[in-house]
Amino acid sequence: MKFLPTGLLILALATATALAYDPSPLQDFCVAINDPKVFVNGKFCKDPKQVTADDFLFKGFRYPGNTANQLGSKVTPAFVDQFPGLNTLGISMARIDFAPGGLNPPHTHPRGTEILVVAEGTLLVGFVTSNQLNNTLLTKVLYKGDVFVFPIGLIHFQLNIGKTPALAFAALSSQNPGVITIANAVFGSKPPISADVLTKAFQVDKKMVDYLEAQFWYDNN
Repeated sequence: MKFLPTGLLILALATATALAYDPSPLQDFCVAINDPKVFVNGKFCKDPKQVTADDFLFKGFRYPGNTANQLGSKVTPAFVDQFPGLNTLGISMARIDFAPGGLNPPHTHPRGTEILVVAEGTLLVGFVTSNQLNNTLLTKVLYKGDVFVFPIGLIHFQLNIGKTPALAFAALSSQNPGVITIANAVFGSKPPISADVLTKAFQVDKKMVDYLEAQFWYDNN
């Protein structure tokens, strides 16, 4: 049996570490605090001597999110802004509640891969590959206990196709994975994207663009 040279293995591991999206912590923890006077790539650390167990507790998943909206879904994020103990740890979560027929619309996480587990109900999920792979749709129906992964940066969605409410939990590979909801970003940007751009990009007339831009684009996060 042939083995890879030790130097090559070390290089591969070093490269994988260097390409990580969230930097590795240099101390046991770094509970986030907000400093409105300074902007940094991440959050400042709370004095470790003032840290308590409560900094590592998030209670936001105890109760269902309000799905009485036009999408029929509600995402409750546990990112670093809501859960300061996550700072520098490179991980976060979200609870997603669905009414019957509820949709978590096409969106991306620019800084994190998402792995989703269905706790209740039946979901149709999918993601679309990049242009390089011809924008192929990969989709699956998930049942209670099923797990599905959405690669970093790719457009994906979840739709409750059952007749009862559904519940899912997602873990993401960043303390601050970000969310870009496609419809909101394209047709609800402020200021709006030029109609000349959108009519050509979507091959529709200006009347349709004006109609879409006039809609109220609900954010379920």
